[in-house]
Amino acid sequence: MNVKPKAIILIVDPSPDHLVSMNGLLQDQYETKLANNGRGALRLAQQLPRPDIVLLDVDLPEIDGYDVCRQLKSDPDTAGIPIIFLARDELPLHEQRGFCAGAADVLTKPVVAETLLARVRTHLLLKQSGDLLRHQHKLVEHLVAERTYELTQMVDAAIWALATLAETRDNKTANHIRRIQLYMGVLARHLQPQRRFADELSDDNISLLCQAAPLRDIGKVRIPDAILLKPGKLTDAEFEEMKLHTVYGRDAIAGVERHLGHSNTFLRYAREMTYSHQEKYDGSGYPQGLVGDDIPTSARLMAVADVYDALISKRVYKPAFTHETALELIRQGSGDHFDPDVVDALLTVEEQFMDIAARYSDEPQP
Repeated sequence: MNVKPKAIILIVDPSPDHLVSMNGLLQDQYETKLANNGRGALRLAQQLPRPDIVLLDVDLPEIDGYDVCRQLKSDPDTAGIPIIFLARDELPLHEQRGFCAGAADVLTKPVVAETLLARVRTHLLLKQSGDLLRHQHKLVEHLVAERTYELTQMVDAAIWALATLAETRDNKTANHIRRIQLYMGVLARHLQPQRRFADELSDDNISLLCQAAPLRDIGKVRIPDAILLKPGKLTDAEFEEMKLHTVYGRDAIAGVERHLGHSNTFLRYAREMTYSHQEKYDGSGYPQGLVGDDIPTSARLMAVADVYDALISKRVYKPAFTHETALELIRQGSGDHFDPDVVDALLTVEEQFMDIAARYSDEPQP
């Protein structure tokens, strides 16, 4: 049978008579520890198991009760221990100073036995209630985090399934999707400190941006195979149909927003990237011909990440270019096709891009 341990009371008083007297009042119900000065009180308060409550005389040698209280309250290990001050006179003054120092209560000396026992019992109950609430709060936080993780995993799986369905229709791989996600994260984190991008690229937004990135080409599921898989150059009419994948993707995400009755940052990023990742910085892109910062940040990042991966990847209509060639072609497009700041970011973090491309290569590794 488990016996509930007694609460621990630390009694601090410079008078041996008072220590003996209060110890006699409390020792039958509680485990007591005794100190006659501030240094001893601080030492005992740190010993495990720590006291559940401290009875602290204000007039201690060397370090007075107020300094002891402030030191205990400044230490995370002892800050939650209730402190009851014991004062001989000028109770209003001691109450003011004691509460400012962090005390839970102030009693006058000589102590009335019934008052002392009642105050100790009350503050122990309050501490136990606070400890229980903190424990329950941590438990709820853990359960919420666990459920959030499970939901995130399910959402990621659904996104991955949709993205894979769209990408594999034109002979792209799951590794291509993963590379795009990682490129986006590298670019976004590098640009985050810049004032131009700081508001948009918070830590949470970067996570959502990467999560939404695989959806950028979901509109391709509506493009006929004869166009999507054509090895040669598209006719003007075929190219016009191909360009509609941006509209189809946007409409799919917008339909989700309408069904929910609201949007959020994840859906906004998904809608922006599906609709605007083919826009060009100088306004020569499609579907809207947006210019400069009118192109959403997410789409400007995607343009660089997507083109880089397309250049270094083998396609039915072209061989894979080297990293150096891809970088040079993107550099030549800075200010025309691409946001110059995003291009500069790519040139700065190029080794990270090379590492991602190597780790998630489409070619079988030796």
